[in-house]
Amino acid sequence: MSRLLRPSRVVPAALVLIVAVAFAVWGLRSPAATTTTHWVQPVAKASASFAPPVRLTVRKPPKDLPVITYTKVPGGFPADQAPASTTPLTEGVQPNDRVAVYDAPGGHPRAYLPADISGVDVTVPVVGRDRGWTAVLLPSVDRTIGWLAPSGGYTTSELHDQLILKRGDHELTWLRDGVRKESWTVATGATRTPTPLGRTFVLGRTVTDGDEYAGLDALVLGAVPEQKEALAPGLKNGHTAIHSWYHPSVFGHDISNGCIRVPKTGQKELLDEIPSGTGVSIVA
Repeated sequence: MSRLLRPSRVVPAALVLIVAVAFAVWGLRSPAATTTTHWVQPVAKASASFAPPVRLTVRKPPKDLPVITYTKVPGGFPADQAPASTTPLTEGVQPNDRVAVYDAPGGHPRAYLPADISGVDVTVPVVGRDRGWTAVLLPSVDRTIGWLAPSGGYTTSELHDQLILKRGDHELTWLRDGVRKESWTVATGATRTPTPLGRTFVLGRTVTDGDEYAGLDALVLGAVPEQKEALAPGLKNGHTAIHSWYHPSVFGHDISNGCIRVPKTGQKELLDEIPSGTGVSIVA
């Protein structure tokens, strides 16, 4: 049984986007528009519009706006518009300090995204743009996005890696710049504690406690358990993670608390190569 771990430190080294099992981790609409949001997903190209773009007001966030944490994200944010997309996410955002996150372009500020969560530097992947506003996947919640204003407060970087978990096939694939690098047969969540479907990302890296993890660190994802009532109390506030497992008999089965269990050699490679912010697509 996997334990939920809180991210214990920032790891500048490459982190791998890997399968996630509800793994305890130590500590880690919009107003009417005249233009169409560009989502990072395979969609038909919108017809050209000759109307001038609407200039959207940026509402000043109040000082007492709540901050996104390892265990809580305030409500009011919209759902990801392409949760099943496997289109690579190629750009990440890093808050300089803390940056207000809005519920829509020109909408209301709902929370601050901090520069680090439980000591782990935050990088969130970009999933859409609209009139200068940037949509990103949010941590600590499943299939949910927030909007960042054009006024900034963050830096961007390129993302080259992608992890795709085909949950039904128990197959985790690592791609770099769209080219397959490696695949592994993995273990996924049991029927009562399934690995959450949808797009997520690698939040950070954490140490593990116990020989069952084959002595290797885990990659903590932004995703969280969906069936918390089926978990032990100590696991309910954790995140899904990608980690190794000591016995190969689990691979190819639905057996975990939601985390993705990877062979030891695969986990070593992911820890060496996969950075924070890497997109992870978990599909049926």
